[in-house]
Amino acid sequence: MASPITTWDGAAEYFTFAHSPILLNGILIAAVAFVVFAVIYDAAHETGAYKKVTNPK
Repeated sequence: MASPITTWDGAAEYFTFAHSPILLNGILIAAVAFVVFAVIYDAAHETGAYKKVTNPK
């Protein structure tokens, strides 16, 4: 596939949501919340799995 760009003159970047810091901050907060939730959930799961292995009933 050939690129429709034939010259770099006048090339520009496009930043999604660059004009809206509220959206950028919202996306950042959502990403941080997702990572924190994943770490907490994984820690709880691994703790429970370890207890089952060490104290089988």
